[in-house]
Amino acid sequence: MSVTEFSWPIRVYWEDTDAGGVTYHASYLRFLERARSEFLRARGIEQERLRADNSVVFVVRDLTIGFLKPARLDDVLRVTVALTERRGASLVFQQQILREADASLLVQARVRAACLDAIRFRPRPIPDDLFVETP
Repeated sequence: MSVTEFSWPIRVYWEDTDAGGVTYHASYLRFLERARSEFLRARGIEQERLRADNSVVFVVRDLTIGFLKPARLDDVLRVTVALTERRGASLVFQQQILREADASLLVQARVRAACLDAIRFRPRPIPDDLFVETP
């Protein structure tokens, strides 16, 4: 599978930090999720429509994350998404979070999202028309 990188800007707000103004670790998970959602949206894949029309939802099956440096209050970050693997019923993404001001790599993550039937919450094949590569 070819790797096409997508990026999404995010600013660190007070609600994302601890009392010292350092980004709380769980906030990074929200940042990664938002960027993956925008990655899908940029490809014309609206998750609610996907659920309603195809009875499909994607859920995080597993993730590996490395926290390298902290982000702080008011930092502008760039969250990248690269779809690196498509299996029958799952997608694998490589993601990074970088600070815009100095391009410091703050977080690296590998996320596997499973494709599930929206009603039964059981694995199902990814619809053929999703993530079709174009030459």
